[in-house]
Amino acid sequence: MRVVKLGGSLLRDPLLPAWLDRIARAGGTAVVPGGGAFADAARATQAHWQVDDVAAHNMAVLGMAQCAHLLHGIEPRLALAESVAGMRAPLAAGRAAIWLALDLQRDAADALTSWDVTSDSLAAWLALRLGASELVLVKACALPAGATPAELAAAGIVDRAFPAYAEQCARAGIDCRVLNRTEFDRALG
Repeated sequence: MRVVKLGGSLLRDPLLPAWLDRIARAGGTAVVPGGGAFADAARATQAHWQVDDVAAHNMAVLGMAQCAHLLHGIEPRLALAESVAGMRAPLAAGRAAIWLALDLQRDAADALTSWDVTSDSLAAWLALRLGASELVLVKACALPAGATPAELAAAGIVDRAFPAYAEQCARAGIDCRVLNRTEFDRALG
């Protein structure tokens, strides 16, 4: 079973429907949507109103849920799941499912309620909880060849918390890759 994070930068990408079709046909894949413009709105709203990180985190999670509904609208063969527990049944049946991530809503600050943690790290968090064998982050930008998670974080390609999550994934035996949007075969091959 694999976890594939489709970044918010892909939401207007002409390759997005092809990614979703391939994921649906491959099955056994948990899809983590980025927050895209919805998460950007949460950042801007926090900056304007100076609300705390818990409120901003919850708004960003709802942004991920909005993106999940968009992905499902494009590719209805993908199941929608509100929680980690809700992901298990479709994945066990060999289907692909999109995580709405509503179980990430928080009442108090914790390790996940920071802008250092975005859908990149949340995808790794989910991979660890599901016992995935693979984690793939799909990015629209050019990727430096052979870059480590720390180098990708320093370049702003993945979030600042991702290197630590990638290390946890490696210790758990999860193959972790960051790929360009054109690398279908490396992601789902």
